[in-house]
Amino acid sequence: MKAWSNLLGVARRGAAEKRLRLRLDLKDTAIYAIGDVHGCLDELLALESVIQRDAAELPGEKLIVMIGDYVDRGPASAQVLDHLAALPPPGFRRICLTGNHEMVMLDYLEGRTGLMGWLTMGAEQTLLSYGIDHERLRTVYRTERQIDDVIREAIPAQHVAFLRSLPIMVETPGFLFVHAGIRPDVPLERQSDRDLVFIREDFFKAAHRLTRYVVHGHTPVAEARRDGMRVDIDTGAFFTGRLTALRIWQNKGRYFTT
Repeated sequence: MKAWSNLLGVARRGAAEKRLRLRLDLKDTAIYAIGDVHGCLDELLALESVIQRDAAELPGEKLIVMIGDYVDRGPASAQVLDHLAALPPPGFRRICLTGNHEMVMLDYLEGRTGLMGWLTMGAEQTLLSYGIDHERLRTVYRTERQIDDVIREAIPAQHVAFLRSLPIMVETPGFLFVHAGIRPDVPLERQSDRDLVFIREDFFKAAHRLTRYVVHGHTPVAEARRDGMRVDIDTGAFFTGRLTALRIWQNKGRYFTT
């Protein structure tokens, strides 16, 4: 069985640890939730500038909640991770949640899935942002293991540590922030990490039965919008050039888009 696992590129290490879930009282905090970045550093920097100008007019604490999917598909994944692992904009706190793309990237780096599994998620652009051309590697090295070793050694340790550290949910009395959504009728403490970053249809069907607003990304929409008690803020930055934030202040929402 071990030989087949190696050939198929499936788990060679233990399962990933369950992600942290945060419960916070943000009643007097202006919250800016930012949708899926996908390697679009220029759009993220532009949106942060808009947020800083807006926040300067508001009293109290300010918090940025990144909703996940910082890597793959867009041109500057490595640089986005550098930016998010550094200090937030002055006057802000920042929480970065994990998305399914960070989860799959870490699964590859830690040997739980093969390179092909990550490539199907748009990893080619991520590898290029680290200066890695995986097609060229195939002409230089004979085995997949050699290619994996080169790639894994090229990813900075601080990026791996950042990926490991990402919580999966922020819960407040009135709002829930998560990458993809939640499984209806399942208590939050029993939600699986996989559902929280991959779910779609079952969550969408339950939008009008939710008991608090769920702010999420994962599924691109033409414009950020509310459907029942869910708010989708993924506006497909990597193919539209439009990155969106939702400001929540005194239980009112306002969108900002690059």
